[in-house]
Parts: sequence; structure tokens; C-alpha cells
Amino acid sequence: MDLILTVLEIVAPVGLLGAIGFVWVKTGHEYRMEFITRLSMTLSVPALIFTALMKTEIEPAALTALTLAAVVAYLVLTLIFWALLRLGHLSQRTFLAPMIFGNTGNVGLPLALFAFGEAGFAYAVVVFAVMAIFSFTAGVWLVSGGGSPLRALREPVTWATLLGAVFLWQGWQTPGWLTNALSLLGQIAIPVMLITLGVAVARLSAGRLGRAFVLSLVRAGVCVGVAVAVGQWFGLEPVAYAVLVLQISTPVAVTSYMLAEKYGADSEAVAGMVIASTILAVASLPLTLGFLI
Repeated sequence: MDLILTVLEIVAPVGLLGAIGFVWVKTGHEYRMEFITRLSMTLSVPALIFTALMKTEIEPAALTALTLAAVVAYLVLTLIFWALLRLGHLSQRTFLAPMIFGNTGNVGLPLALFAFGEAGFAYAVVVFAVMAIFSFTAGVWLVSGGGSPLRALREPVTWATLLGAVFLWQGWQTPGWLTNALSLLGQIAIPVMLITLGVAVARLSAGRLGRAFVLSLVRAGVCVGVAVAVGQWFGLEPVAYAVLVLQISTPVAVTSYMLAEKYGADSEAVAGMVIASTILAVASLPLTLGFLI
């Protein structure tokens, strides 16, 4: 029961903020999607990623092992989901990135902290960083429809992640006043993204949501299976292993919707997957945590 309540405490705010965006649009208020998307992806999300990485403390050996395990896990997921989408004749541009990348930030990070303490949170930030680098390089390349890889490297989030990793590796810190400013800027990222998601959900059709639930069920099973296998193969210590499985199995990232909206993919379909996978996470994450703890 405690695990279920913990997960509900994390997932419920996602639904509440999404509902705010939904009601906002349904009641006829204006919402400038392009401006909000640009603000989030250019300023607030990069600040959130950089400060989370900079403040994390973890030993080099554990960092290396978990980083390699996370990289392998995401590569395996990419191959599996690429094959499944190809067999199902579904758009790789629209569905591959959300199938791969979980909500390791605003769901995974706090859940790891509540379940495994400060050590768990430190490990969760490492997986979050690996996911962010993949998502905003290869993921952007996929969603944008290909083209020059330099297009992906122009994303501010990519450079915020790399810079944060350097600060983590070297143990550097920005001056206190700058850290506070960046932290404050990063704090707007999650609520703004979730409200924007609710705006998109207001346009969803039932048919799209039905397909989203099927894809989310498949995704949940594959992600847990791959994370368990990779974690055991690398022989991760218990907390790092548990956090890897937890992070890989989080619901579809809200940023997947933001990227689809920015680059003209089917953002409504992606929004459906975010909602469906988040609803499924209410049941699946307690089961996953029960297995890990």
C-alpha cells in the first residue's frame, strides 16, 4: 500500500497539471503553443538538466558502470522498437522516440529518491543524463525526419547535458547566485510542459488513445525486460540495478511530445502515448518497485 501511495503522489500531479491545460483550452482561453515550446526547450529544460547533473555526487567506478549499462539498454531498446514498428507499419518518426525514452526526469528522479534515498537519486540522475543525450541528439534526428546530424547538435538541451556531465565529472560548481538563478529557471520546465501536454490532449480522439494504450503496454513489458537483463549482465550493485530498471520503465517522456510539436511529427499521437503510459504506470510502477525492493 505504501508503494502504491508513493507512486500516486508522483503521478497525480502529472494528471492534475495536464487537466489544467485541458480545461484551459476547453474553456476558450488562448494558448500560444509555439512560444511555450520554444521557451521550454531553449531555456527551462536545459537549466533543469544542467543543475541536476552539477549537484549530483557519485563515485567514478559506479558512474562508469551505470553509464555503460544505460547506454547499452537504450541501444537495445532502439533496435527492438525499430523492428516492432517496422512490422506494425507505424511511423518511425512519430513513434520510435516515445517508445524508447521514458519520463526519467519528473517521474523517475523523485520516485528514485523516495524509494532508494539520496544514493538512488544520484544514480537516477546518471540514467537521466544518458537518456537526455540520446533523446536530444539521435531522438531529435529521428523526429525531425533526418537531415544533417548538426541539426540535432544545435539543441540547447544537448549542450546543457554535456556541460552538466563535465561539471559532474570534474566536481565543479557555478557561483551560488548563478546556481540559484538556473535552478529557478529549471523549476518552470516541468509544470509548463505538463500544462502544454494537457492542451494537446484536449484535441485527442478516442481511436488514437486506444492505439496509444496498446503501444504503451508493449513498451512497458519490453522496457522492464531489457533493463533487468542489462542490469544483471553488467552486475550492477543492488541500488544501481534497481534504479536502472525503474528509470528505463518510466512512462513516455513529456519532452517526446514537445519535440514532436516542434518538428512537425504527429504530436497528438505522441500526447496520447504520454497519457496512456502515465495511466498504466499507476499500476505498473508499484509492481516494478515491489519486485526491486
